[in-house]
Amino acid sequence: MIKIRNRFVAGLLVLGSCFASVSVAEPKVKSDVVYGHKDGMALVYSVLQPDNANGAAIVFMVSGGWYSRWSEPAVYENMFSDMLESGFTVIPVHHGSAPRYHVPDAYADVSRAIRHIKTNANSLGIDPQRIGVTGGSAGGHLSLMLGLDSDSGHSGDQDPIMQAANDVAAVVAYFPPVDLREIAGPNDRFPALNFDANKAAAISPILYADAGDPPTLLIHGDADDLVNISASIIMYAEFQKQKVKSDFITIIGGQHGFRGNNAKVANKARLEWFKTHLL
Repeated sequence: MIKIRNRFVAGLLVLGSCFASVSVAEPKVKSDVVYGHKDGMALVYSVLQPDNANGAAIVFMVSGGWYSRWSEPAVYENMFSDMLESGFTVIPVHHGSAPRYHVPDAYADVSRAIRHIKTNANSLGIDPQRIGVTGGSAGGHLSLMLGLDSDSGHSGDQDPIMQAANDVAAVVAYFPPVDLREIAGPNDRFPALNFDANKAAAISPILYADAGDPPTLLIHGDADDLVNISASIIMYAEFQKQKVKSDFITIIGGQHGFRGNNAKVANKARLEWFKTHLL
């Protein structure tokens, strides 16, 4: 069962929300594009571009517990077949992982990745003004931060990448933590949270919403026992207060990490959101 918040999903999430798998030509792949270095290690993203590329890109935050596991690009080809079929270029971004790095480091990395992508948009075959971002859980948190905490670049920085803007045009976040002030500190399960709690406000999306934010869709299950749905409830309320174009889908019985029909419904809503706001 799906709880619908407003008219965007009213016409979308009906019984026909399940979509058929369609075979498409293999996308052109650029693997391990280096967007920066830290401690002698490369920070990378991959680019999957379909034959029918429409010029828009969707950047995926590869992050679970702020751990960024590397996978072959073919994994993302399968995971985002619906986006590729629709002509979106898909860019999975990897950040420095826990336990060596913490949440502020992960956000700094993905923020740089957006700047690098925009700087190289022409060679990547995308429009820098039509970039969306998405992720789940920690990846949802990073997606929200990218959407809500953007800037036009640091003109005085000696690094040309940092001179580029890091804004995005649309966001879809699955079950995201939104207030890290409540959870930062010693944490055996999620060592990325083991940082000075005084820094948590600076990476808490709930504190950043304003009228200039891009269209944002939140999707959360009401049976999520890891990130309570209250996180998306308060985030959506703040979006409404700040008059941000936004929607919130509650998946009744949905747990942390959508599976089966819940995943199909969420993914269809995500795709339609990006079609609406990037095309």
